[in-house]
Formats: sequence, C-alpha cells, structure tokens
Amino acid sequence: METLRTLLDKTKIGQLTLKNRFIRAAIGDSTENGHLNEKIVRKYETVARGGVGTIITGFTLVDEAEKSFPIPALYDDRFIEEYRKLTDIVHSHSTNIILQLVYVGSSVKGKIGERTVWGPSAVANLTTRVIPKEMTIGEIKSVQTKFAEAALRAKEAGFDGVEIHAAHGFLLSQFITPYYNRRSDMYGGSIENRARMLLETYSAIRNAVGEEFQVWVKVNSTDGFEGGLTLDDCRYVCKELARLGINAIEVSGNWMMLSNKKEIYFKEEAALIAKENPVAVIVTGGNRDFAEMELVLNTSDIGYFGMARPLISEPDLINRYEKRASRK
Repeated sequence: METLRTLLDKTKIGQLTLKNRFIRAAIGDSTENGHLNEKIVRKYETVARGGVGTIITGFTLVDEAEKSFPIPALYDDRFIEEYRKLTDIVHSHSTNIILQLVYVGSSVKGKIGERTVWGPSAVANLTTRVIPKEMTIGEIKSVQTKFAEAALRAKEAGFDGVEIHAAHGFLLSQFITPYYNRRSDMYGGSIENRARMLLETYSAIRNAVGEEFQVWVKVNSTDGFEGGLTLDDCRYVCKELARLGINAIEVSGNWMMLSNKKEIYFKEEAALIAKENPVAVIVTGGNRDFAEMELVLNTSDIGYFGMARPLISEPDLINRYEKRASRK
C-alpha cells in the first residue's frame, strides 16, 4: 500500500533539506534606502520561529538604477554583511531562506525622477501607465549580469538560494508577455524568443553561483488579461527552465482576480506543470485549508505550498498545525 505524503514530510530539493512542505511566499518589504531594518529582520525571525520550513524573502533589487524604489536591495557588496546577520537568525530556527531577486521596470514603486525606465518595448504599463524605453541588446545583457552578481552576493551572505521573480508584471515577466513584448529581434515574437531573456538570466545566475546553489523561479501560469501570457507559454518556459537545471518552480498568476476564491488558486495549472517537469513545484495563492493541501499533495505531483497572508496574521500557524497533527 502506497504511503500517503504529508505536509510535514522532511524532503530534499537538490542538496537542500526542507523540514516541511510549507513555503512562506514572498511579501514585499519596505525600506527607504535599500538596507534591511529592524522591522524586516524581526518579521523574518518571527516567521521562522513559527515553524515554516522555508522562507522566500520579499523582492530585492539587483540594479542601483532602481534604488528610489522603497524595497531592499543587493546591488552592492556593502549589503552583504547585514544580510548575513539575517540568514544566521533564520537558520537558527532550522528554517531555510531564499532571496527573491527582481528588476521592477515599468511596474514602478516609488519615485522615478529623471532616470530612464526600461522595458522590452515602449508599451504603457497597464497599472502604472509608465511608458518604458525599449531596451537595447547591451542593456538586456547588463540586466542579466546584475541578476547574476546579486545572486552571488546572496550566496556569500548565507542564503540557501535565490528565486528569480518572473511573474506579476515585473521586467522578466514582461519579456514573456506578448502584450508588453512587441520586439522584432531575437528577444521578441515567438515564445522561444520571448522566453530568451529569462532563460539567459537563469543561465547567467547558474554560471555565477555553481551547480549546488539553489536557483528557483516564480512564474505566472497566465497573466489574466487580453494579450497576456497563456498557459501554453508558461508550460514552454517551465520545460526549458527544467531542462537547463532550475531547482524549483513557483506557480502563481493574477491572484488579485481570484482573491475571493475559496480554494487553491492555481492548483490545476501547477499540477500540469509538475506532471510535465522533473523539478520541485510550489503552488502559491489560496493555500488556507490544510485538508485541501493534503489532497492536492496526494493527487498530483505538486510538492510544496506557498503561504503569504495566512502567515502575516498567524506567524505560528505551522507550529500549531504540527501540534494538532501529532495528536492524531
């Protein structure tokens, strides 16, 4: 008789051991100068103490050009020591911590000032209405290098891995999305070309950090608007990332359209991606019912569950779940 998988299983992704299948999904952090502050550190320590197996940080800037955005940054070596203190604190609770890396682009947060905003094409952002400058090939390569350099700093700071944020309308997401990517060169047109920016960014990171360091990715299963990324586009991207050696794929999407849904938002899409790819798959969005998560765990190839808002209101939720499970 086949043994049922449980949410409290100890598992491994590559060389990384996870004490349970719960992932604290990324929530944006706020800071005025790119540096960590006491509030941020205290938040992560509280979540780690609460029992979650792995934390994904809020998105972190890779390029100093975006420093006006009020979020943490790792675009310079001077940030490494403060992040090392954070990883030491989280690790003291036997919790892993993955640093999420982002290039914001026209999904601007904070003041733009006089700087140039980059995008795959000069198409107005549907949310911010900002029209970016279409990037040159040289600028594309520069961004890829900045991701790789930030990932190497994360490794030096003691993180267990990095996650490439290629969802939710940020720059790498826009390259994959036909609505935003109107290019006619090797980075535009077919999904093979539109995916090239993300695939090359992954390869640049992998070359910088080596084969043993965890590299994850967050993708939209669909964009949820006309002209956006389709599920077939996402499936292609995931297959190519898996072929190249990505360690884990976090499946998300336009969660704001589904926030009133009373079940896991993207379970069907994530189950399909997990079935097609021999890598760890995390589904994020709507993970509130432990019984539903256990059912999905045992009826699909999805292995991990990202939780964000539930762990804001109840940071010790996983410890309490573990205690209840031990009494059964």
